[in-house]
Amino acid sequence: MPTVHCTQRRHWGAMAAPAEQTRQGPYYLDKVSIAEESEDDYQYEEVPADDQWSLTEGEENLEAAVKAMCEQTGDMLTVAQGPTSARQLLSHKPEVVDDFIRNFLIKMGMGKTMDCFQTEWFEMEQRGLLNAADVGFVPDVYTHNQLLDNEIRSVQRERDNYRQAAFRAAETLVKLQKERDFHRMQHKRVVQEKNRLIEDIRRLKKHYASYEPTVRQLNDKCQAALKQKMLVSLERDRAVSQITGLEATLRNLQSGREVPPQGAPSSQWPAREGSVPHRRPKCSPDREPRQHVEGVAPYDPAKDPTKHTASKHPRDSEFPVDTRVNPYLSHAKGQSAHVSKASGFRLTNSLKASDLPVSSLAMHPRKQIIVTASDDRFWKMWGFPNGEIIMTGEGHSDWLSGCCFHPDGSKLATSSGDTTVRVWDFSKAECMLTLEGHTHAVWGCSFHSCGDFVASCSMDNTSKVWDLNSQRCRFTLHGHVDSVNSITFLPFSNTLLTSSADKTLSLWDARTGLCGQTFYGHLHSCNHAAFNLLGDTIVSCDSYGGVKLWDVRKVAVMLSVDTGPHPANQATFSPSGRTVAIASNDGSVKLLDLASSEVSSLVGHEDAVQSVIFDHKGEYLLSGGSDGKMLIWS
Repeated sequence: MPTVHCTQRRHWGAMAAPAEQTRQGPYYLDKVSIAEESEDDYQYEEVPADDQWSLTEGEENLEAAVKAMCEQTGDMLTVAQGPTSARQLLSHKPEVVDDFIRNFLIKMGMGKTMDCFQTEWFEMEQRGLLNAADVGFVPDVYTHNQLLDNEIRSVQRERDNYRQAAFRAAETLVKLQKERDFHRMQHKRVVQEKNRLIEDIRRLKKHYASYEPTVRQLNDKCQAALKQKMLVSLERDRAVSQITGLEATLRNLQSGREVPPQGAPSSQWPAREGSVPHRRPKCSPDREPRQHVEGVAPYDPAKDPTKHTASKHPRDSEFPVDTRVNPYLSHAKGQSAHVSKASGFRLTNSLKASDLPVSSLAMHPRKQIIVTASDDRFWKMWGFPNGEIIMTGEGHSDWLSGCCFHPDGSKLATSSGDTTVRVWDFSKAECMLTLEGHTHAVWGCSFHSCGDFVASCSMDNTSKVWDLNSQRCRFTLHGHVDSVNSITFLPFSNTLLTSSADKTLSLWDARTGLCGQTFYGHLHSCNHAAFNLLGDTIVSCDSYGGVKLWDVRKVAVMLSVDTGPHPANQATFSPSGRTVAIASNDGSVKLLDLASSEVSSLVGHEDAVQSVIFDHKGEYLLSGGSDGKMLIWS
């Protein structure tokens, strides 16, 4: 009896379709006929079990099974080529047209169209309306076209990426070319300037060489003129003494007295009869009438440069003699064994002296007391090394630039940007004197060792010597052509030392206000200069870090050291005279060992160091900086 079976056809080409559409595939009726004859008379042949076709557990995959079968048959060539050919057949198997349509409809999600196509297709197939010859395969050209389209898209993306990279590279190239042209132009300009400077230097050297004979000749003439001046001075003094003797003789003759012979004492000659003994009037020799002697010029005080012709004040102080001995020289000799080195100094204390820069430090002449002057218009007195504050003073209307103790330690002088110098009395705790006369900011001040005079230097290119008793300016020192940056008295002497922005140092006689010597050698503005304790050596520093040591007697440079390029703001000798401390604008204190000419640095300030000073024994070094701190090194 014929039996009808219901079967489902699975389309293997629709692998990309969703699982739900695969399970909902179309069903159709397939007619299958089964014969009714019996199979009871059929003889079955027993096939013996052959172990040679059995597979082990390690050969459960397809490749192992194919390899085992090929080894049994001996066809090794088939083993080598089989998988490759199978892969090629699988990879190049053409797709049927109806499978292609089904796959397309499933891929596009066209379910209703798919159902209609399936129904119509299988009805036509059951009816025999479909010709198998007409149903072919999809041409490979569509597949290749799709692959080519994919390749074209990838190539276009790569092209766009390369185009962007090329555009960025072109921009970078243009930028580099512009930078190259700019640097090339700058290089040419620098080369031209260098060549021009070389030519100028060569021309200046020739010009300087042409002036050397003239300078040498002028130096010889200057030396001869100085000698002649000394001879003239001696002759003048001799003539003045002769004039004095002749005037005395003439007065004696006019009074009727006999003139004793030369060499005989006047007491041996009695007065003439009837004559009255002559009494000299009580007046100064300068006020006595001068009699003109033929052949000898009369002495004129107005023409004597050693005499000060300014009006005399009744309270003016007298300058002490210059023959005094410095009592601190014994201390300096006793400290010769103590040599200050950078390796021996360590930061022991830090004091916040002000919120603004500390511009100057001053040491008490006998006690362990230090005074700081700062830009906040205050000066403060501290005890060290503990750092306790003792006294504070305020009175200036602008920043403070310098300070100096009176020799007895009872007073303090301060200089300020308000063009004044003030003298403070510690016993009265007030300002006792304000000295006005400068037209610009005052950079520094210094007391004379006698305590009656104070000197000041200013931006107005002058220095002044003030008398504290008469409270007036005794002398104004003219000579520098630029700002005078520092001033100091040689201890126990009437000699003043000034340093100026005109790159020179000068020695002045405070009694006459005249310049005695000028030191040339700095190439930049001199910021500070100071004597050593013996007074025979000067140290100076300039705005480019240059430090020079000068021999006062020879007026020559002993040593030059470059601590730049930062400016050196102040330089000072240690009490032993073997070390120089330099306040540098790079925030460090530099120590120069004069024996080895080696420079070492003490780093601790956060900004430029403005002032540096040693204590009396050389055991402590104190520095003040623009960070408002005072550091104590021991």
